[in-house]
Amino acid sequence: MGFAAADAPGGREADAERCSALIKDLTGRQPGVYYIGNKIMMVWGGEHLNGFARCAELADAVERWLEETGR
Repeated sequence: MGFAAADAPGGREADAERCSALIKDLTGRQPGVYYIGNKIMMVWGGEHLNGFARCAELADAVERWLEETGR
């Protein structure tokens, strides 16, 4: 679960949109976005966590490549 920041550029709504788009890009699935009073809550589940894990695997591969190429 995540919450949008009130002091982000554009306010909570813009922050929630950016975060939701990023999660969708990384995982392939849009998170649930809920408005509760003056708060915005984003909810993700197992499919999102699997998508985040793929990013971790990619990060490891990139790190190995950088070490191997001396970059």
